Amino acid sequence: MKIGIVGLGLIGGSLGRAIVSKTQDEVYAFDLSKKAMLDGKLLKAYHHELGDENIGEMDIIFFSLYPYALSRVIKEYCPKLKEGCLVADCCGNKRKIVEEMKVLAKEYPHLDFISTHPMAGREFSGVSHSTTTLFDRASMILVPVKGDIKRIAFLKSYFLALGFGEVVITTAEKHDEIIAFTSQLAHIVSSSYIKSPTANQFMGFSAGSFRDMTRVAKLSPEMWAQLTVDNADFLVGEIDCFIQNLTQYKNALAKRDFEEMKNLLAEGNEKKIASEKMRRTKK
Repeated sequence: MKIGIVGLGLIGGSLGRAIVSKTQDEVYAFDLSKKAMLDGKLLKAYHHELGDENIGEMDIIFFSLYPYALSRVIKEYCPKLKEGCLVADCCGNKRKIVEEMKVLAKEYPHLDFISTHPMAGREFSGVSHSTTTLFDRASMILVPVKGDIKRIAFLKSYFLALGFGEVVITTAEKHDEIIAFTSQLAHIVSSSYIKSPTANQFMGFSAGSFRDMTRVAKLSPEMWAQLTVDNADFLVGEIDCFIQNLTQYKNALAKRDFEEMKNLLAEGNEKKIASEKMRRTKK
């Protein structure tokens, strides 16, 4: 097959490198950044540059772009794609792009559309930090828009062959609701946590807890601002819940209430154990 990738950042670059190293498919890539294209070529993230002369040959095309550019770019590419081409994005939010894909599916009935979200990342951005193994054992989320069950089954098998550990099929609404908690809230909390004045004095006083809590504070402000603002309704709800829970701990400490504090910590411990058990059971 011929696979197109538009956007050679961490995700697009890692996707290209995984396809190049683990399949016989040809990868064609495009990025506005000449440096990204050069780095991607050196890292074997693609075989050929994607352009007007070959765009009509793609069997699948992935758009790995920031949310605000995504819909505009997909609209520009759709008229150039051949019949049967599968159009997929890798965006972290789904409701907006899925609605736009539904409109495009009516305008271009010869194309298929499936929205994807690889649940993997690093605290670094750019193709220079991409890896061939970023998606190994990770979860891939699919939100079908237009495509028969055979096409969805094919894509599921394809992602598993690239190293993903599981493929989850869901709706755009459910995706954005859960992602607000599992991903976006974590970045907000980490960014807030590192702003304590005490953080300037961490040297010699930190271990795994500090590293874990601050890891995802290192991010692309532009991308994460777009993701969080676009999913603000769900994310604000999760932040309200977090503040409510945090306030319980604060009140217990203010009262020096040992028993209440022990109960709150025990509840959190039990929740964590239950979530780990759920994961093991699922596997």
